Amino acid sequence: MPEIDNKIDNILGLSIFYQHLRTAALSPQQQTQHVSVFTTEYFAHYLRIRCLSVTQCPRLITETEVQRCQKLFIESYEMFVTDVLAFKSVYGTKRTGHFRELMFGEDETKPVTSGHFDTSELAKLLQQSAVEHLTTLRKLQAQRFRSELTIVTTDFEALYAYKCGEYQRCLQLSTDNVRTLISGRLSVSEIFSYPEFIQLMDDDIGSLTGLTLFVDRGCRNHFENVVVFQLTLSLYLMTQCQMKLHHSMTSLAETLGYIEVTRLQPVCQIHTLDQLLLKLTERKILLYITSINSY
Repeated sequence: MPEIDNKIDNILGLSIFYQHLRTAALSPQQQTQHVSVFTTEYFAHYLRIRCLSVTQCPRLITETEVQRCQKLFIESYEMFVTDVLAFKSVYGTKRTGHFRELMFGEDETKPVTSGHFDTSELAKLLQQSAVEHLTTLRKLQAQRFRSELTIVTTDFEALYAYKCGEYQRCLQLSTDNVRTLISGRLSVSEIFSYPEFIQLMDDDIGSLTGLTLFVDRGCRNHFENVVVFQLTLSLYLMTQCQMKLHHSMTSLAETLGYIEVTRLQPVCQIHTLDQLLLKLTERKILLYITSINSY
């Protein structure tokens, strides 16, 4: 099933996560429903809409299609979590009104669907889980390539610490990573600037990535335009934390030295985001020093 398309893969993953939460919240005796399955009729409808969206203009997916699926939901007395998620994935972004109208009474059917859930805690848990898995990946990479490359294993942890406002922890992790990478052998381990990773980064990096797309919408088709190396990102996080924690000019001057050394590395000279992020980091330090000296 996950090989059908990415949406199905995501839906199955969320259903498993939902089952895990239910198991933790309810007694085992109440866990009788399987979640990694689809109702045949709902799934056939999902595939039909997906095919229409690819083979025809999405605008041709008319109101009749929405009403047909809505009728299925209204008349059904039993459905699976995956059915609801599949419907939401097809219509959720452009037709949220229809989805929010689908309300089921507890005496009519088992699930209750609504568009008014607070998903912030779920998003946080998913991000934490993702960081844990990415950190495990880094450890496997470091173990496999330790004789050839220098790879640090806490870059995603530092990124998440910064996102959570844990600046002291982020600074410690990033400083250790910078010193390890700058004095080690060549490291080609990178972080991709895809939406899945951008949500872990701050607004400045998101804006920087957006600018590259604004200048050239096709830039994402080339590997050298979508990656940031560990050293570059660690320098950025290190700088941001130093300024937020009001570190001395001496420590910031040392960071400027690290930036100059990094800029000369061949791998950073051929990648767009590395060059831009290093320039942005340097600019932030200079502006910060200027503002301090002006007082």
